[in-house]
Amino acid sequence: MAIFITQGRYTSDAIKGMIANPENREKAVADLMKKAGGKLLALYFTFGEYDFLSISEAPSEEVMASALIAGAAAGTVSHLRTSVAMTAGQAMKAFKSAQELSKSFKPAGR
Repeated sequence: MAIFITQGRYTSDAIKGMIANPENREKAVADLMKKAGGKLLALYFTFGEYDFLSISEAPSEEVMASALIAGAAAGTVSHLRTSVAMTAGQAMKAFKSAQELSKSFKPAGR
């Protein structure tokens, strides 16, 4: 399964709601991911440009996209940014494969 890292921001209404009625958002996000067919591995609250960072596992981009779309549709998160993460071993395989591919690839304009 692929690993996805998502960062996002809470809307001001979400922040007001969480202050008025504190709750464990990790459980809510984990339930959403499970229903979509994936798994939440970790959820962090962060400082700076983004309010949270989640690390999730999903069998496909479509599964991850469905969870992100459902979360965004609720209207309490914005500026979602998701990246696919690779292990060091996966990256090494990609570099080795690229090494062979680059030998026969013709760059543009040459």
